[in-house]
Amino acid sequence: MVKEHKEALRQRHEQYRDRDSIICPKLNISSRTLLLVDGLSDIQQKEHDLMQVGATRGRKRNHLRQLGLTKLLEPLTRVSLPPRVSLTVGVAGIGKTTWVRHFLRQWSQGAICTDVSFILPFTFCELNSLEKVSAERLVKMAFPHLTDPGLVLSSSCRTLLILDGLDEFRCTLNFSDAAPCSDPKKEVSIDDLVTNIIRGNLLPDVAVWVTSRPGVASLIPGGLVDRVTEIPGFSSKDIQLFLNHHFSERDFSSKIWAHLESNKILMVMCYIPCISWIVADTLMYIMQSETQEGLPRTCTELYAHFCSMKAEVGEPRGREPVKMEQLHGTNRKLLGNLGRLAFYGLLKHKYTFSEQDLRAYGIDLLLTQCSLGAGVLVREESALSTTYRFTHLTLQEFLAATFYHISSKRALFDLFSESTMSWPKIGFQNHFKSAFQHSQQAEDGHLDVFVRFLTGLLCPAAIKPLAGLLALGKDDGNQKAWAAGFLQGLLVSGGAVVSLRSVNLAYCLQELQHTELLRSVEEDLQLGSLAGKLTRAHCVVLGYLLHVSAECSEQTNLTGSLNYATVKCLLPQLLYCSFLRLENNHFKDDVMELLGSLLSAKDCHIQKISLAENAISNKGAKALSRALLVNRTLTSLNLRNNNIGSKGAKFLAEALKMNQVLVSINFQNNSIEEEGAQALAEVLHCNRKLVSLNLRKNMVGAGGAKRIAEALKTNRTLTKLILCSNQLGDKGTVALAEALTVNHTLLSLQLQSNSISNKGMTALTKALRLNRGLVSLNLRENSIGVEGAKNMALALHENNSLQDLDLTANLLHDEGVQAIAGAIKVNRGLTSLHLQWNFIKCSATKALANALLTNATIQLLDLQENAIGNEGVVFLAEALKTNMSLRTLCLQGVSASTSGALAMAEALMRNQTLQTLDLRGNSVGMEGAKALANALKSNRSLKSLNLQENSLGMDGAIFIATALKGNHQLTYINLQGNGIGESGAKVISDAIRADAPGCVVDI
Repeated sequence: MVKEHKEALRQRHEQYRDRDSIICPKLNISSRTLLLVDGLSDIQQKEHDLMQVGATRGRKRNHLRQLGLTKLLEPLTRVSLPPRVSLTVGVAGIGKTTWVRHFLRQWSQGAICTDVSFILPFTFCELNSLEKVSAERLVKMAFPHLTDPGLVLSSSCRTLLILDGLDEFRCTLNFSDAAPCSDPKKEVSIDDLVTNIIRGNLLPDVAVWVTSRPGVASLIPGGLVDRVTEIPGFSSKDIQLFLNHHFSERDFSSKIWAHLESNKILMVMCYIPCISWIVADTLMYIMQSETQEGLPRTCTELYAHFCSMKAEVGEPRGREPVKMEQLHGTNRKLLGNLGRLAFYGLLKHKYTFSEQDLRAYGIDLLLTQCSLGAGVLVREESALSTTYRFTHLTLQEFLAATFYHISSKRALFDLFSESTMSWPKIGFQNHFKSAFQHSQQAEDGHLDVFVRFLTGLLCPAAIKPLAGLLALGKDDGNQKAWAAGFLQGLLVSGGAVVSLRSVNLAYCLQELQHTELLRSVEEDLQLGSLAGKLTRAHCVVLGYLLHVSAECSEQTNLTGSLNYATVKCLLPQLLYCSFLRLENNHFKDDVMELLGSLLSAKDCHIQKISLAENAISNKGAKALSRALLVNRTLTSLNLRNNNIGSKGAKFLAEALKMNQVLVSINFQNNSIEEEGAQALAEVLHCNRKLVSLNLRKNMVGAGGAKRIAEALKTNRTLTKLILCSNQLGDKGTVALAEALTVNHTLLSLQLQSNSISNKGMTALTKALRLNRGLVSLNLRENSIGVEGAKNMALALHENNSLQDLDLTANLLHDEGVQAIAGAIKVNRGLTSLHLQWNFIKCSATKALANALLTNATIQLLDLQENAIGNEGVVFLAEALKTNMSLRTLCLQGVSASTSGALAMAEALMRNQTLQTLDLRGNSVGMEGAKALANALKSNRSLKSLNLQENSLGMDGAIFIATALKGNHQLTYINLQGNGIGESGAKVISDAIRADAPGCVVDI
């Protein structure tokens, strides 16, 4: 019986193999995974599918686990049980039924779930045809070859019941009032049957897999579902793969991709595979026609062309389309009747139709097989029933809009009342207003896309492809302008909070191609110039941009633009940003309560948030800490330059002990002091996620440093620690050094401006001789002298893991630097050495130059503001003739003049590895510029040259500019402050841009 059943299922679903398959192997279901989710988000439960896709742009929440179809029925851990009720959700057209069919084919071939004896697949479309039935009779009706349904449904074998498409069920499941039933032989109403099966009263030993659109799936109580999975849509890369494999000619796929990139709303919709097919086929059809029509820029235009394409009976692509007046008259009648069916079905949340439904709306069943009928309707046959549905939900909504658009011009009563009398409603504008009134009042947003299409049909470009299919009549062109004014009026009215119903109005303006406000807000957002401009209408448009523009949502810069009222207004729309910049907004603690609720929301997608330069105190920190206890998306929090104090640090520390997502936090300049540092040290003892901690300028003192150092001895996740300007002194530094002897995971330690002397340096260098993890050490602006430098040299003889050493603004002098130079000769780890402001003169520079002759790892050497003079520059230039590792040489303000420049120019003629040379603030002069210009003609490595304030004069600048004709590597040059004058600067700048258009010029 099992073998016979598998063969029957295989044959039944074989007919769909071509429909379900995608040419690109990387996009086939066998290579994709489901997402394991912890229930449905608010937007999934309450909003239209396309609004869900728009708000999230198809991005999956970053903490979700992937689950292959083969593991659908398996326990997640060794100690857990297999799920009895599994729920898989996905928006319309995402491929739920395709996944089910693929699963059935794989199982029937013995590839997956081999321990399952029977799989009984049903669609809710089939169940719609039944009134009362028992579980056993249902199985017998659908699978006559199963001679003993009682055995199949018993505990003696493992059976899976698949219920596909709950959103297409004509009944609303009522789990509170359904009559209990545990007898598989007892006949009950079909909705009670389904309810009892899911609840486990009926067939408790049978596993159940339900698929549904998210909104309807939320009707099943969460406690009855053991596992919820979600089907992901196409990413941008998937869409590109799809286009490349869908079209044999690469030219077509690249043109379509370019069009999608420039029309963001179309790109967002292509997240849904079914719509990707519609978009690709329609755009291909237009490009292959000889009408030279522009490609559609709105969804309404696209769907109008799709219907026009399907109406061209038997016309091969590539030929001139059939003239609209020659189209068969039945197409117009069919489209009108389909539109009426679509509209009233939409009002009733009805998406599948029986043959009786079609006849009731005057649709000839034979016409469903013609090009137009077969193009917009899908016929599904099973042992229980024959049903029809539109190719995609959006197509039903589009056809519903065409019906309403035509009917509203002559209807005397409210079209939303199909069979009942209503108050008279005369004129297109009244009907248009009525549609928006119903849409704004619909809590589930099921009319959102309908009104988008209804608005889009007022555009001549959208209605033109339908000219032969609809009785359009004459349009004086005033309706579009009126509709724009009406929509803008709705934008400014409404509640204090921008809802998705309001955001849908901006979608409608886009469909109307009335985009002045949309473009203005987008430009201001990109330029960061929204300050003082955020009216309610601007907030609505901003919400829209966060839906359709990946650029706007990936980094939403609202710096200096918001206050309490605008944050409250925008709050629901900020949920789906990736990086939210809210700096310098003078936020106080009341705003933190709002943002805390934002970060606590289940729908929150925010990964980074910057609240720098505000006025947040410990109360605001407390609100944020509550959010961090439940948030599962935020990885980076920037609180720089606020005033949370030690108390606020304690609140956040308590949250960080529990939070397992945040990896980077910036407390810079928050006066957390030693007490706050102690609280954060406790976090480092137990938190296993935090990677970067910035405590710059917080007065943590030596005591705070000791607490942190103690935590570092056991912590194995922190890789970056910033303790600059914290009055650590030698005592705090010695404690940190002791930690470095056992901690080998910290990669970067910044101790700038901490009054560290030779004593602290000695401790650090002893630690470096044992440490093999630290890569970057910043000791700028301390009091380290010759002794400390010598100890560092000893450490560098043994340590080859340190790569970046910054000793800027200390007291090393020639003697200390000579010791370090000696170490560089043998060190093979250091790549970057900063020695700016260290009283270095010629002799130390000679030692560094000698080291460069043999060192093959140093890539950056910074000697700025040291009086090394021409002689020192000559030594370095000589080394450059041999050295092949140095990429950046900084010689700002080193008292070099013409002779130094001549030596450097000679070196550049031979050196082909140096990429950045900074000679700011010297006295290169005209002769030096001439020599450097000659070097540029042959040098092929230098990309950046800074000659600011070098007394070049007009002639020297001209030499440099002329040299660029033969040099194509230079991408940046600075000639500012050289006495060239405004007119001369323009001449030289224009000449450089003409000869080297890829070179940025500061002059």
